[in-house]
Amino acid sequence: MLNLKNKIAIVSGCGSIGSGFGNGRAISTLLARQGAKVFGTDINEEAGQNTANFIREEGNDFTFHKVNMSNEDEVKEFFEKIEKKHQKIDILVNVVGQSEPGGPVEIDSLTWQKQFTLNLDTAFFCIKFVIPIMEKNLGGSIVNISSVAGLRYVGKAQVGYSASKAALIQMTKTTAVIEAKKNIRLNCVVPGLMHTPLVERLANKYADGDYAGFVKRRHEQVPMGKMGESWDVANAVLFLCSDEAKYVTGTEIIVDGGLTAATP
Repeated sequence: MLNLKNKIAIVSGCGSIGSGFGNGRAISTLLARQGAKVFGTDINEEAGQNTANFIREEGNDFTFHKVNMSNEDEVKEFFEKIEKKHQKIDILVNVVGQSEPGGPVEIDSLTWQKQFTLNLDTAFFCIKFVIPIMEKNLGGSIVNISSVAGLRYVGKAQVGYSASKAALIQMTKTTAVIEAKKNIRLNCVVPGLMHTPLVERLANKYADGDYAGFVKRRHEQVPMGKMGESWDVANAVLFLCSDEAKYVTGTEIIVDGGLTAATP
């Protein structure tokens, strides 16, 4: 089960700083472990190479490309390069994203626009250029990483992030219906509060650098009593990418320890 041998997979936002596992690194690692030939992109070359080095040391197939996924021309060139070399793309996972604080009064217009650029436009560009490639090969699987912030208010004022992640879910559903007859499946994985290297940066943004207090509050918010891990997200992505999910499209897998179910 969950065999991805001979599959060509793209993971945008694959990098992680240091030895920790963000969602992109865990997803890339798991897809490669299951036999896929994985191509990862990141704007941060050091972070992307960290992922590449780890996966290769395990003996699996991964190639890193430095790409600014918010630049449409760079994205187009990247997909053309992969298609020219491999004639197909079977899997696309859009991970690129970022959270910035602020309600509608506090957040400035430029930050608002950048939230949509990072959290929505990057996925749109990838989908735009991968669908024609998948059509030629009679199908494929696209998985977008959204957030419970796109479903609920989860305790942080982050209106730009919440709005853009909600839009990502609806873009996924709409495109899934449009592409269903071509056997191109689109789904979202919706992570809740995850304990990844990103948490330290979030603590600086939302808790004045009180990392320990921020982590404690996040654990306490979750009905299961703890945050999840990047591997929880990666396992959901793997299922949606696999042939075992061949009849699953236009929906979400929420990975949140019961958070949204317990939030009005």
